[in-house]
Amino acid sequence: VSHAAVAEAAVVGAADEMTGQGIVAFVILRGGIPNVGGEELVKELRAHVTKEIGAIARPRQIMVVAELPKTRSGKIMRRLLKDVAENRAVGDATTLADPNVMKLISEGLNSAKDED
Repeated sequence: VSHAAVAEAAVVGAADEMTGQGIVAFVILRGGIPNVGGEELVKELRAHVTKEIGAIARPRQIMVVAELPKTRSGKIMRRLLKDVAENRAVGDATTLADPNVMKLISEGLNSAKDED
């Protein structure tokens, strides 16, 4: 979250055929920062993680989302993000503040994979 364009982020580990476990990051951009040239921003964010933390922490995939799945008390439900990242059916989402968030994230992740 130390990047100027990122307001909030969550990362999860997801099964990866090559490495066993890969990092998938979900980020919310700061207000007023458009997600134009999305691929350039993703490259910039990956480079930022590599510089600040190291190559071992560089996400295999970064998804820009409008909102993260949170409980009514404000905790990010990473378990649900992991379900989406691993193309599994989303588990119990009854405690989400906004249940529609997971549908939007799932659709966005699947369309991003289609572009690869």
